[in-house]
Amino acid sequence: MAIGERIHFFRIMRGMTQKYLGMLVGFPEKSADVRLAQYETGSRKPKADLTVALAQALDVAPQALDIPDIDSQIGLMHTLFALEDIYGLTISETDGEVCLKVSKDQSKNAAELLKMLSAWKKQADKLSAEEISKENYDQWRYNYPKFDTTQHWAKVPSKELSDALVKAFKDKLPD
Repeated sequence: MAIGERIHFFRIMRGMTQKYLGMLVGFPEKSADVRLAQYETGSRKPKADLTVALAQALDVAPQALDIPDIDSQIGLMHTLFALEDIYGLTISETDGEVCLKVSKDQSKNAAELLKMLSAWKKQADKLSAEEISKENYDQWRYNYPKFDTTQHWAKVPSKELSDALVKAFKDKLPD
């Protein structure tokens, strides 16, 4: 989820208008809503100091707004929190181990994510059962979804190829 979508998400969650939030971070009243709309739609990206001010006004950590850096543990945690918001990811405990779950009933996106995670689990199970090698497992992961046979992926030609084909066969197309 991009920073603008996160700002929008938290603003709505806090029951704030664009104008109100814009004024909280110091924008002039007459342009506060327009300025905030630019950030929420992604036409502008807030600089670091504005991100901090927005986070403070929304009572969240700046990492909860910005695109998380998953190379840090805090960034990874905020990525998981965003997945909770978007996909209904939940955390629980089973047999003394922490587990993450996706509720397929949360949304269409959650159901799709669950299918993808299930495909990943099948490959991990094959690796555990020594049905495939670590190299084959890594090939599957690092080229995902190319080798995923559990779902139907449509291959769409590039715009350039499509345009070239239309041009090449233009005289053969009916009017």
